[in-house]
Amino acid sequence: MVNSKNKQPLYNQLVDALKIKIENEMNVNDRLPSERELSIQYGLSRTTVRIALNELELMGYVHRQHGKGTFVSNVIKGQTDLSGTYSFTEQMKSLGKEPETQILSFKTMKANQFIAEGLGIEQDTEIIKIKRLRLADKEPMMLERTYLPLSKFPDLNLESLQSAPLYDLFIKKYNQTVKVADEILSVGIMTAKDAQQLKFYEGAPVLKLKRTTYNNKNEIIEYTLSVARGDKFTYHIRHQR
Repeated sequence: MVNSKNKQPLYNQLVDALKIKIENEMNVNDRLPSERELSIQYGLSRTTVRIALNELELMGYVHRQHGKGTFVSNVIKGQTDLSGTYSFTEQMKSLGKEPETQILSFKTMKANQFIAEGLGIEQDTEIIKIKRLRLADKEPMMLERTYLPLSKFPDLNLESLQSAPLYDLFIKKYNQTVKVADEILSVGIMTAKDAQQLKFYEGAPVLKLKRTTYNNKNEIIEYTLSVARGDKFTYHIRHQR
């Protein structure tokens, strides 16, 4: 309930009221009332309503589709925690979901300066580039662009990638044990090309991940740039003293 006598700003009160409604009365992908309808329902200006919806979007409770409206995001159940695991396949299985990987492209190429720095190699060194679409229960979740040094995986091909998860191949076929993976997380917006492949909308919030994976000799064996749907993933970390 929005109360003008409450010292809390009106848009914050509306945020709280809508969060309660979303968590208790609505389902994922349900459409929220329009700004005009919310304005009338709660007796607030459309500017206040718009600020509240912006806050909810930043918090991950809703997502907007231009010309269609505001929809409930998957914030309560089924979201994926991006911390604590390296394997998308294992993570989806742990959530009771059926993982699927579609390989969109596989090729060898020469590393440009940016990718060379990411892999810790010289520019123009031969590398493998793999573009994969990650799905769970048939729903697109993440796009991954993975770069591998060709010298570490000289005979890796499309057929072997289709037969086993990449990290299984690392260990079983190439004796490359993953020791540690550093990840950098940032927030961005969906490009038109990525939106088409992820079956989402251009301009939607996304989580961008940059992963650098090291073997037990502290050599970089993988550099991956990922784009994850912002309505499907959370990032959770616990700090302890």
